[in-house]
Amino acid sequence: MKMKRMGNVQLIFLLICVFTFNLTGCKKNYYPKPYGYFRVDLPEHRYNKIDTILPYHFEISDIAKIELKKEEQEQYWIDIVYPTLNAAIHCSYKEVNHNFYELSEDAHRSVYKHLVRADDITEQIFSNPERKVYGIYYDLKGNAASVAQFVLTDSIKHFVRGAVYFNHVPNKDSIAPMSDYIKHDVIRLMESFSWK
Repeated sequence: MKMKRMGNVQLIFLLICVFTFNLTGCKKNYYPKPYGYFRVDLPEHRYNKIDTILPYHFEISDIAKIELKKEEQEQYWIDIVYPTLNAAIHCSYKEVNHNFYELSEDAHRSVYKHLVRADDITEQIFSNPERKVYGIYYDLKGNAASVAQFVLTDSIKHFVRGAVYFNHVPNKDSIAPMSDYIKHDVIRLMESFSWK
């Protein structure tokens, strides 16, 4: 009888050990979840032709609006503002007056100063000889302050430069959908651009 009793104690002890081992030994490792971002539902791209006092025409997204900038000694500077995306395309206009090289170099420097934070900058040449519109589209990758920039000119009289900025600290992951949306709009702006 004594032998049987000892076996029960050992059996209970063994069951407690197995139960404890199962509770602690088979636990999955904890991995922190990556930081998430809010989902942004973007509308379909729809465009309106803009015809104002500006010396040029183009199409913009119907979720954007134009704000004329009051810059000292500068005319026709505008911001294409996206209120729902907290972003804007800042556009400046200069008349070419024997200074085309200086304007081009200044635009080039303005783009490549972002190389400090950008992972990559790609250039795409744009040409529409029928409308006498030529330019370059710059796509900036990474956490640069600007996600896209462009230059449009006729090389004789007009020079327009634009840059896309978001009104918060740049984070390529959090703004990726909105950034792609506005980049699509910039391409449309360039394709629909014409001089008056």
